[in-house]
Amino acid sequence: MEQNLPIVDRFVGYLADERHFSPYTGRCYGLDLRQFMDYIATESGLEISMPAEKAALESGKGDASARNVTGRILACDVELIRGFLKRISEQNYSVATMARKIATLRSFHKWMERVGLTTSNPMTLIRSPKQPKRLPKAITVDQIERLLSAPDANDLLGARDRAILEALYSTGMRVSEVVGLNRGDLNESGECVQIRGKGKRERMAPLGGHAMTAIRNYVKLLDAEKASLPSGPTAPLFVNKNGTRLSTRSVRRKVAKYLVQVGHPPEHALGAPQGGQVPGAGGSGSGHQPAHHPTQLRHAHAGQRRRSAQRAGIAGSPEPEQHAGVHPPDIGPHA
Repeated sequence: MEQNLPIVDRFVGYLADERHFSPYTGRCYGLDLRQFMDYIATESGLEISMPAEKAALESGKGDASARNVTGRILACDVELIRGFLKRISEQNYSVATMARKIATLRSFHKWMERVGLTTSNPMTLIRSPKQPKRLPKAITVDQIERLLSAPDANDLLGARDRAILEALYSTGMRVSEVVGLNRGDLNESGECVQIRGKGKRERMAPLGGHAMTAIRNYVKLLDAEKASLPSGPTAPLFVNKNGTRLSTRSVRRKVAKYLVQVGHPPEHALGAPQGGQVPGAGGSGSGHQPAHHPTQLRHAHAGQRRRSAQRAGIAGSPEPEQHAGVHPPDIGPHA
């Protein structure tokens, strides 16, 4: 199937408009559901006709023998779900991928019931597979030191990359939150930053001294070399060489590049997802490159916060521990 059915597009629109999911997450849900639609069409010998699918959605009537996929979805029962799960289980997906696909179906059927397209939810009879709990890999002090000092802060792009690494490590924010920062989110006098997280929730996070220095150096170079760029409160803080907002993919690639540069494979040091599968992508893992998520910087940040709190409670000192060139937050222990 080359495109989503109208019912899937409506569901993805709901995720974006009401749940405030990112476009990427919506696409991932759509890909999982497209795989389910393909299964129904193949098993039933159906040819997809978008006008017929749209008409079936507008009628809102389910029919297990309908000559369109939408009608069969609206009449979906647990046996159809189990048949689909059995089919994809033969494709050597990881437990995590299977759990994600089940979660997609669960959300989809819950939405259909909520908006009145169905009166029953077969996913209540489906269990998610148990996933083994994996402890995050700890980043060593040496890794952090070398990673943060890898970019050349004397040129604009290097200064930008160092500011990004420092901000990730200092605040524990997500990559999507870093690239979403605007100039007006930075509070230099208070040395903190306003972050817009998932679900458009906002929070303030303190910036460490090194992070603040790195960001100030980057902004100074940016204003000097790109004076024509907007610099108002809504202008993006971190921009690419063309002056537009950086993408999350670009940041992940840059973090991976610096990890390789300092001699640490990114998939090991940053704890890429098992199997290297991109969420929402089809296939059994082939053709998808490992995702280089800077998640481990968040683990390091969280670990140091826990340790600092423990020291404050025991010794009465809230000051985090210093490690040579590494500034707080420091390296956290395994959970």
